[in-house]
Amino acid sequence: MNGEATNTIPRKRTVATLRAYSAPLHSRMRSALGLVGPGVITGAADDDPCAVGTYASAGARFGFAMLWIAPVLFPMMAATVYLCSKIGMVSGMGIGGVVRNYYSRWVLYPILAALLVTNIIAAAADLGAIAASLRLIVPIPTPIIITVVTLGILAIQAWGSYEMLQRIFKWLALALFSYVGAALLAKPDLASVLWGTFRPRIEFNADQLAVLVAVVGTSLSPYLFFWQASQEVEEEIAIDRFQVWQRRGASREELRYAAVDVSVGMFFASLIMYFIILCTAATLFRAGWMNIDSAYAAAQALRPLAGNAASLLFAAGVVGVGILAVPVLTTGPAYALAEAFDWKHSLNHHPENAIEFYGVIVLSSVAALGLNFLGMNPIRALFWAGVIQGFLAPLVMLLIMFITNNREIMGDHVNGRGINVLGWATTAITSAAAAGLLWTWLR
Repeated sequence: MNGEATNTIPRKRTVATLRAYSAPLHSRMRSALGLVGPGVITGAADDDPCAVGTYASAGARFGFAMLWIAPVLFPMMAATVYLCSKIGMVSGMGIGGVVRNYYSRWVLYPILAALLVTNIIAAAADLGAIAASLRLIVPIPTPIIITVVTLGILAIQAWGSYEMLQRIFKWLALALFSYVGAALLAKPDLASVLWGTFRPRIEFNADQLAVLVAVVGTSLSPYLFFWQASQEVEEEIAIDRFQVWQRRGASREELRYAAVDVSVGMFFASLIMYFIILCTAATLFRAGWMNIDSAYAAAQALRPLAGNAASLLFAAGVVGVGILAVPVLTTGPAYALAEAFDWKHSLNHHPENAIEFYGVIVLSSVAALGLNFLGMNPIRALFWAGVIQGFLAPLVMLLIMFITNNREIMGDHVNGRGINVLGWATTAITSAAAAGLLWTWLR
């Protein structure tokens, strides 16, 4: 299609990444972190403190019997996020911009409203989890921690460049490996681990179905779909492609690169999900502590069962990924709203040059901060945020599938048979999860 690149180096990557490709092998190995693209950051953000609490609860309540869900969800997560990458790369716009230009805006506005509300609630809960986990490490009052963390994140978003944010996010993503260490310190039984991984067991009772719905909804969160497409646009803006016509089009080589980047990121997210379930199954479930309702509660409960080191590793992971996830949660709706209303938007712009975009980020952050001072019940808030996300996911998946099969938008890059099967299967499963949640209410 018009605008396709013919070189073998993906032009969609940032300048630093392009330099890394042309460097000798030993230099490329030293620059491996620079080659990490938006997919890995999205994968890390998917395992935010809210997700950590959900996965910890699954392991604590059902033990090793829930391990199979991580490898089963991996291909669905990879397919969905790749399709979002493809939208951003081929159209030159985020999902909000594509819907505004090619579909009815009245389809988009309710989704954006729900996205904004749920993201603010999730960001508030993540800030609370960061503060609670830091208190396990340093004795600082919770209100001070929440305020300092919120203001620090806002400062980085407002005055840092997109490339600086990427570098920070990549290092913060490494904090998730603390869950691997915590799981190994728990000394799980190998036979039970293998049995739970390779032999799925679904009992279809209300309790297990509710946990399955929560895990699926947490792993396939709609805010990540909008974020991923917008990050591909940011990659283009970072190399001075400011107009949509400059960004439109992608070569097959670029899309293959994106597929690998996303697959690595989603494998990383699934791996961390697996080890969080493994860690809590080997400790909390075995000890009969089955009612764990947050990441902080899991970190506290691990201390007498797996030792202080495991507890601190778990808490450190919550802090690291929480600081990564909060700006994703507040910036994601800002991208979507800016695209829907045609506002100037990019993290490469200074706040005075994109007032509405940064205004949404600031208002979302302040609202999330305020909820922590209004006596918000984080568990109840997260439950309702998860419910809204669970019902949103099938609708957003339908949009993604329609967009990526629309030849007017995607040109020659409409979906092939394999990705279509996986995409529609994911849409069906998220729909079934939402229907299953509704069924548990109506019983």
